[in-house]
Order: sequence, then structure tokens, then C-alpha cells
Amino acid sequence: MKLDAALGTEGKYLKEIDQTASAAEDLGFAGLWTSETKHDGFLPLAIAANETSTMELGTSVAIAFSRSPMETAQTTWDLQDLSEGRFLLGLGTQVKAHITRRFSMPWDRPASRLREYILALRAIWESFQTEGPLKFEGEFFGHTLMTPFFNPGPIEHPEIPVYIAGVNTRLARLAGEICDGFHVHPFHSPEYVRQTVKPAIAEGADEAGRDPGQVVLATSAFVVSAESEKDAREQRESVRAQISFYASTPTYRTVLEAHGWEDVGEKLGTMAREKKWREMPALISDEMLAAFAVEAAPDEIGPALKARYEGFIDRVALYLPFVPGERDAFWQTVMESTR
Repeated sequence: MKLDAALGTEGKYLKEIDQTASAAEDLGFAGLWTSETKHDGFLPLAIAANETSTMELGTSVAIAFSRSPMETAQTTWDLQDLSEGRFLLGLGTQVKAHITRRFSMPWDRPASRLREYILALRAIWESFQTEGPLKFEGEFFGHTLMTPFFNPGPIEHPEIPVYIAGVNTRLARLAGEICDGFHVHPFHSPEYVRQTVKPAIAEGADEAGRDPGQVVLATSAFVVSAESEKDAREQRESVRAQISFYASTPTYRTVLEAHGWEDVGEKLGTMAREKKWREMPALISDEMLAAFAVEAAPDEIGPALKARYEGFIDRVALYLPFVPGERDAFWQTVMESTR
């Protein structure tokens, strides 16, 4: 099991990514993941690629439907070349409201559209590598023009791993069918992964004649870890609030179903519609907190993550942004505990 770092979205972001990436590699993180909420997910990785030499660099996740496959193909081709084969493309669908109202892009049949998007990417990459004609004609995307002037040409490491993110079984099946990895949402439990995610991936892989073991499972984990009980209480309440927010979303109800807690999700959904944000965390019991988060002292986080995930999650990051100069002793202790 690999331990990765997650890049935060606050602060100077791009201005300090060179220091962040270098520090993360020096500490021994296997990979650095960017997210795409307030900022572009690809730009930091271009800087990080020049500041590192061994650490993998990936998006967790970039929004697929806000871009055409050609735009994504060009950006990722350059990142793969720049990083000398260390780039991991993580794609997500987002939800309808954001795609149609924030990005002003089309939304329909997201799983089918994402499947075709990935196939289009691979067709474009093949055209880049072989410098041959481009002919991809699908239901949602058509790419049939590539001239030498616009073709970046072959690179040394043309195979770009594609991960997708999801919560429900449709996208997990798609990962099993055609993807290299699957990002399990931070709002998860081992029971949910075993009962819902892994069987769906296996089903998709079986239909495609693949080994489900080919699909890397990655996630980030909610963690409560403090030196004092006061700090631990504050962290518990912060994590409880984050869990209550995710659990209020109907899309994520599948996670609660693995434990028979659907009624809590329905109550939280009602409270969210009524904007009772401050009252929602009270519905997350200590039992639920233990199911969805890891609580351990800093020097026990490594063993706790291994006990929770080893054998069915391949790579994990903490649901905490890695920022050099902030909690340096904590991160050093965590890394030592994983060795």
C-alpha cells in the first residue's frame, strides 16, 4: 500500500508548489494528487514534474466534461512527457448542476459519456504516438482530423494510466471494464468498498475479460490524530461535520446503505435542504465516525492505515493537505510510522 500526499487548494497554491512537491518527495510520499475545485488540477503538476524525479503525479480528479477529449489529451501528453512517465490521469464526471450551470457544458448519460471520453483519449494518444490518422467516431465525441502541424508526436512513455472516480456501481463497473484505477470517494468505509466497489469492478472486468486486480484502488482517508484530547475533540467535530455534509447528498446514499444507515442520510438530506448545517453533525454518531474515519496517534497512523486498508486499497492519502512548514513534525512522524 502506497502513501500519497494531497495538494491543498488554499494559500499560494501555484506559487509554492515547487517547494511542496520537492518536500513531499523528500519525505518519501509515493505520489502527489491535485484536486480541481478552486483551481485547475493540471497546472501544479507541470511545475511539480520539474521539481521531482521519482514521485508519481496525478489528478484526483480533473473534471472530464468541462473539457473536450482533445484538450485533455494534449495537456496530459505534455505532462506525461515532462514527468518522464510519472503522470496519472484521474477523471471525474462532477454532477449535472455544475456541468450545465457552472461550466455551461452538456450533460447526459454520464457513465456512457465518460466511457466514450476515455476511448477517445486513447485514440488521440495513439495518433500522437504513431503520427498516423485520427479516426474516432462515437455517439458523443468525434475526432477525425489530425495533421502534422497539430500533432505533438511520439514520447518515450506513451501509456498514460487512466483512473476514474465514483461512488455508485455504474462507474465502478466502468473502471473494471476499461480503466487502470479507481478513486474511492473520501466518504467511504471498508465495508462499503468490499460490498459495493470491489464487486462492481470485478463485474466490469469480467465482462471485458480482464483481471480485476489490474485496477488500482486509491482513496483518501479522514483522520483524527492529535497529541492532546482537546485537539482530538476539535478534529472529531470537524470530521463529523464533513461526513454529515457528504452523507446528506443522495448520490452518496450507497455508502450508508452498506451499514443500514439510510434513514440518517434521508434526515441529513432534509436538514441540508433547510440549511440546518450546524445541526447536521449531531446525527453522525461515534459509531459512524469510527466507520468513516481513522483515529490514531501520529506515530500509529501507519499501522492503523495498514490494518484498515491493506489487501484491498492500493494507495491512500490523508484527507489533509500537505503543506511544508505546517505540521512538519506530524508529517515526519506519519511517514516514519508507515515504514
